[in-house]
Amino acid sequence: MARMTGGEALVASLYREGVRVVFGLPGVQLYGVMAALRDEPRIRFITTRHEQATSYMADGYARAGGDIGTALVVPGPGLLNAAAGLSTAYSASSPVLMLSGQIPREQIGKNIGLLHEVNDQQDCIAPVTKWRRRVLQVPDIPAAVREAFVQLRSGRPRPVELEMPPETMEEEGEAELLAPVEVARARASAADIGRAAEILLAAKNPIIYAGGGVNLSGAHEALHAVAEYLQAGVACTAEGKGAVSDHSDLSLGAAFWRESPLRAAIHAADVVLAVGSRLALVTFAPETRIIQIDADPEEIGRNHKTTLGLVGDARATLEALLEKLRAGAPARASRKAERETLRAEIAAQMTQEPQVSILRSLRAGCPEDTILVAGMTQIGYYSRPVWPTYGPRTYLSSSYSGNLGYEYPVALGAKVARPGSPVVAVIGDGGFLYNAQEMATAVQHKINVVAVVFNDRAYGNVARDLDEDWGGQYGSELHNPDFMKLSEAFGLHGMRANVPTDVGRLVGEAIAMNRPVLIEVPVGRMPRPVFFPQRKAPSKYKR
Repeated sequence: MARMTGGEALVASLYREGVRVVFGLPGVQLYGVMAALRDEPRIRFITTRHEQATSYMADGYARAGGDIGTALVVPGPGLLNAAAGLSTAYSASSPVLMLSGQIPREQIGKNIGLLHEVNDQQDCIAPVTKWRRRVLQVPDIPAAVREAFVQLRSGRPRPVELEMPPETMEEEGEAELLAPVEVARARASAADIGRAAEILLAAKNPIIYAGGGVNLSGAHEALHAVAEYLQAGVACTAEGKGAVSDHSDLSLGAAFWRESPLRAAIHAADVVLAVGSRLALVTFAPETRIIQIDADPEEIGRNHKTTLGLVGDARATLEALLEKLRAGAPARASRKAERETLRAEIAAQMTQEPQVSILRSLRAGCPEDTILVAGMTQIGYYSRPVWPTYGPRTYLSSSYSGNLGYEYPVALGAKVARPGSPVVAVIGDGGFLYNAQEMATAVQHKINVVAVVFNDRAYGNVARDLDEDWGGQYGSELHNPDFMKLSEAFGLHGMRANVPTDVGRLVGEAIAMNRPVLIEVPVGRMPRPVFFPQRKAPSKYKR
């Protein structure tokens, strides 16, 4: 036991668990923690300009770096502002620790209108968190932190929240600091792994479907080995990009639209090995046997009837499965030629302009280890099947949350986690202005992200859909600032493309500068991506 303030107990416990960066926005209920962070120089504190950015940056840090991202906000509106980032982290299964203040201990739940009071604030964030805990006494802090990290490191990784009133952070008490959490990777049962091996060895035409769980668990090497052994091509979701390098003939990409050769190949498979995916985006032929590996038992069979469900960590389960496969039969003869033909057929459909030419230019300007944060904008959408990805954790999306505005702060968090890798955020003009103020954060903390803003002066996807299907656009046009003057005002280097396909050259120059850069790319309206279904409007709006 040692005598310390609650803030000191919290910070010391965080450090023991490996936290080295906290993204936060200080406020009056947090002084006890802020003083403790000030006195702990081994933890870097990055001040944001909006609470929304704290959770986004923590998410980017977690997903790019493979560690836990930590955020700190005041209660009430602070936590509610951060909920957007928690939503993205929740959908992407990202391990984010949200630290929140509270109102004074004796006033919680009395609804008397104290500063930042929101009754039942934990209920407000329950849909976007895995676990929540309120700590009221100093001695209880170490155990609460330890349980938070158990939740973060076991099962499906999703955000958790820990909150304390100001007195708990400021008071002194006896606290026993605990050893860091050690959570073993839980693999599926031996019986299920054995049965999966039998099914796969008997399969004539297996295929692998890789989701974000592969990258989250670090299972990419095991997945590649299983795919090579079975000579099974690997299709992937957006979150699964990089699980197998696109340099490899094993990679079949993420082109899942209805007429895609990849969709036909999946339907032709007799066994699908699905790893770390909810299976929400692809339909399978009724006779297809599906083996689904997932850390979350609730995902087994959620979207498709599963022949065999294996509940366990993707890496641990795949490693055990590989052993069973090798013990059961020799490796299969190469089917590389078949996959190369399929890859060529898929690539031949990647022709939609101007998206393809812009993305090819952008890819040419980025080193292979570039982390791309793909925004909710036309180029971001099209990057999902088109962007070549060569390593895990180098392609980040907003998953099914689909948030506008997540791109820039997530990219900043990713850069903090991996300062040696280039980080490029692809953003629309509408989405960028959600969190453009974080340019100040980038400059202040020397976070050298390249923001590429595609400026069509509209919420472009909405404007196009309304025009094409609903009788005319409304409410989607934007009045934007001069982005070059805006970047200069914040202290960034600003660049503007003369033509959209000049973006690659500019990005290459920006990365070489090793400083925060904003690149504006003026564009016109783009056609609907071929894989976007057309929204059905009432017949009265048809032209």
